[in-house]
Amino acid sequence: MRSQFQEELKSLNIKLLKMGSMVQNIIEVSVQSLAKQDLNRARSVFELDDDIDALELEIEHQCMNLIALQQPIARDLRTIGTILKIITDLERMGDHAVNIAKVTLEIGEDKLIKALIDIPKMARLTEDMVNKSLDAFMHEDIDLAKELDHYDDQVDDLYEAIYLELIEMMLENPDIIKQATQLLFIGRYLERTADHATNIGERIIYMVTGERMKIN
Repeated sequence: MRSQFQEELKSLNIKLLKMGSMVQNIIEVSVQSLAKQDLNRARSVFELDDDIDALELEIEHQCMNLIALQQPIARDLRTIGTILKIITDLERMGDHAVNIAKVTLEIGEDKLIKALIDIPKMARLTEDMVNKSLDAFMHEDIDLAKELDHYDDQVDDLYEAIYLELIEMMLENPDIIKQATQLLFIGRYLERTADHATNIGERIIYMVTGERMKIN
């Protein structure tokens, strides 16, 4: 029974890493579609999100079956519970990427009011956070999980810089208010994505130690 449980857990870990990779990709695609104003690429984000949703359901179903058939206790149960929570965070990250794609389609081919510098930086940081959060999960590394707070602070700082810059631009030129607001939404979606990665870090700490700790 124990060996079967470990095999099932190994299978779940592989699928979780795959889902994380898919989320990193959808973040990259959504922001690239904005930067290049590639509307077809923006539309592809919806299909990518469907794939993420499908994998989430597959992992959830496997977790529930494992709980029902193996009846895990203590640490094993915490591990499965953590996986269930992580896939929820990952799925919501995918939803934020969809929101970015929707805004990109709204902007369409209109000339961007500013060069996109901080938004791509935010995207790269959030992608790194997804990678590090899952690395922390696989290695049960609570120190790495705690480091996510540092990256989240960087994302927050970039969002604040974007916010202040766009507010100033709107005050100087009310004609750009619509697009400036759209870019603010995109920054906010990336900031929330980073928050979900931080959530994963907190879940890992609980999984390993049994104690709840806020790292943000």
